[in-house]
Amino acid sequence: MNYKKYLGIDIGGSGIKGAIVNAKNGELITDRFRVPTPNPSDPSSVAKEIKKIAENFKWKGSIGVGFPGVVLNGVTKTAANIAKDWLDINAEEYIEKATGCPAYVLNDADAAGFAEMKFGAGKGHKGLVMLLTIGTGVGVVMFTRGKLVANCEMGHVIMPNGQEAEKYMSDGTRKDLNLGWDEWMKRIDEYLNYVHSLFWPDLIIIGGGLSKKLDPKNLPFTVPVKVVPAELLNEAGIIGAAVAARKLKFKALEEKE
Repeated sequence: MNYKKYLGIDIGGSGIKGAIVNAKNGELITDRFRVPTPNPSDPSSVAKEIKKIAENFKWKGSIGVGFPGVVLNGVTKTAANIAKDWLDINAEEYIEKATGCPAYVLNDADAAGFAEMKFGAGKGHKGLVMLLTIGTGVGVVMFTRGKLVANCEMGHVIMPNGQEAEKYMSDGTRKDLNLGWDEWMKRIDEYLNYVHSLFWPDLIIIGGGLSKKLDPKNLPFTVPVKVVPAELLNEAGIIGAAVAARKLKFKALEEKE
């Protein structure tokens, strides 16, 4: 049994991505394999796509899955940019039944945060770190003194302008409204300044698909704190899900002893 290799999967509003990861050093062992998020994105349909990813890699081991919503002990309590049929579903049991593999499910932003804190831009940082994953939706995760603040869901906070953050500044909104780059960055900057006024983070990391488009030397933000693109780019969710699955594996082994 290999205690380094895990299948990491990141469920997004438009695509489901997976790869086999060396969870000890954060490196992808395989190329990413992506399938479109089904429409409707109900549990049965999504589980079938996750099964396709596992079969693509001929995978039989543990699977870590980042899910777009609050996850408590494997049960999905909210569902953002995915079918509401997921509410109060034991996602771990559902995915295990579909794939035949042990599964660990966590919030997708939490997964990306695990990866960036262990291997990326947050490595070694002991202050309050906030990471945003900006894609079809907006995920937010915070770490304080290296410890995860799980399921914080600050992407759905109501901003001073009366709009929900995700509906105001996500990439999905950019596409729907055909926003130009400057207008999109202005909206994100508004959000960063707002959450800064609430939490005063020491570092903000921008992840998700946006991380690939930012110039680290010329970031268009006015928030008075250091802002950096995620070093693991859009792979952070996959890597973090694999890291979480590794944690689960070792916890199970300890419980058996």
